[in-house]
Amino acid sequence: MARTARLVLSAVAGMGLLAGGVAPLASAADPVPTNFIVVGPASGPLTATTTSITEAGGKVLQSWPQIGVVLAESDDADFAAELRGDRGVLAVGSSRAMAAKTAPDGDSDSGDPLGLGPGTSGGDDNDEADFSKQWDMTMIGADKAHLVTDGSRDITVGVLDSGIDATHPDLAANVDPSQSVGCTNDGKPDTDPARWQPTTSSHGTHVAGTIAAARNGKGIVGVAPNVKLASVKVVNDDGYIYPEYAICGFLWAADKGMDVTNNSYYIDPWGLWCRGDADQKAIVTAVERSLAYSDRKNVVNVAAAGNSAWDLSKPITDTGSPNNGTPIERETDKHCYDLPTEAKNVVTVSSVGPTTEKAYYSSYGNHVIDVTAPGGDAWLDWNAEASKREDTIYSTVPGGGYGWSQGTSMASPHVAGVAALIRSTHPEWNAARARRALSQQAQQLSCPKLYDHTDDGKADAVCEGPKGGGFFGAGLVDAHAAVTR
Repeated sequence: MARTARLVLSAVAGMGLLAGGVAPLASAADPVPTNFIVVGPASGPLTATTTSITEAGGKVLQSWPQIGVVLAESDDADFAAELRGDRGVLAVGSSRAMAAKTAPDGDSDSGDPLGLGPGTSGGDDNDEADFSKQWDMTMIGADKAHLVTDGSRDITVGVLDSGIDATHPDLAANVDPSQSVGCTNDGKPDTDPARWQPTTSSHGTHVAGTIAAARNGKGIVGVAPNVKLASVKVVNDDGYIYPEYAICGFLWAADKGMDVTNNSYYIDPWGLWCRGDADQKAIVTAVERSLAYSDRKNVVNVAAAGNSAWDLSKPITDTGSPNNGTPIERETDKHCYDLPTEAKNVVTVSSVGPTTEKAYYSSYGNHVIDVTAPGGDAWLDWNAEASKREDTIYSTVPGGGYGWSQGTSMASPHVAGVAALIRSTHPEWNAARARRALSQQAQQLSCPKLYDHTDDGKADAVCEGPKGGGFFGAGLVDAHAAVTR
């Protein structure tokens, strides 16, 4: 499946594919400013780093001293090469192709005061109006879990995405404005509600509903309907998630004391970031530092494996990067990573359809996938005349509505919700222990003898490793086990 969407979603039934415009590369005769990630010392002051940046003609936009990283701006295409090796500079690379930067995202006015509701303790999911459409919740035992508990109000899940509609009837009670933020203006945290609510995309609102739609007798119910949600907007109006946006999001979530984050995207503009490239290596280092900081702060970070049907354990031919410039075909190796999903200590999630078969679009890989979850598969019957939306995931969309979508974007929030239930049940556990529990409690799924989704007699993907690990990791997450073990 072509890797055409930055947000890891495959849409059906009227929801558009999230693939923003592509900006042309600038010519040497037409310099335009772009952003550069500058990696300095991991600890201590960044004075030497910022001095080197300004002496090289760059402008400091943002500094993250907690991880020793600075964001700079320059219109010099040779800025990175000239800055490398200067005092206080360990690595530097552009965070996007040399393309004109867009203005900050447009405003979004809710028109209503935003605030948390009282919460719920648990109940019968069949009392929710649209629960009959939520095959995914029964698959992972969420309905059984909710007879025990809806999760703890002390737990917060940060939704790093395109923003959450905090006025939606199924979300309003659970979105915490005090922990929400926009990160799409050069990675600078902005707590104005206009900066963290959706403007051009329904993606974040759909994801949020799966995690924690409230128990209120309306619409749907989430995996952990009593936990709090924080909208951490890392997707700009053009659909891009540049490294500085993601770094801002990870650090915000960590410093705000969030317990779980969901990351249903890959970081632009490279589908795979390679250490062998000096520019890309700087971004890999900076993102890894932000995630390591998050891990030290005991955040469980969950991420979608992607919709390219790639075997992430093998070398890959990448033909779609950079996606904000002119893509080039390149052969990648084991030192190239899909970020954030392949970073250390991130829970990597593949997707299954209603029969627990690997979804046709889902990326996979032995020793890469940690667990799997329902993400939907509209083409479960490949020979059907039309896709079947009821085999995808039903959740909230902006404006108070609901919609069907599929993708590892939809699988990942199920895991984030289960992680929130685990952290609710065992608040004394650190992030590493909670991650282990996700795997230990998962229901093992075996590798198929032949994965032939298209019914042409040929393998469409090969599941390697013992106990179904190549497709499913440790198996299907189990919400009921999360609240009873």
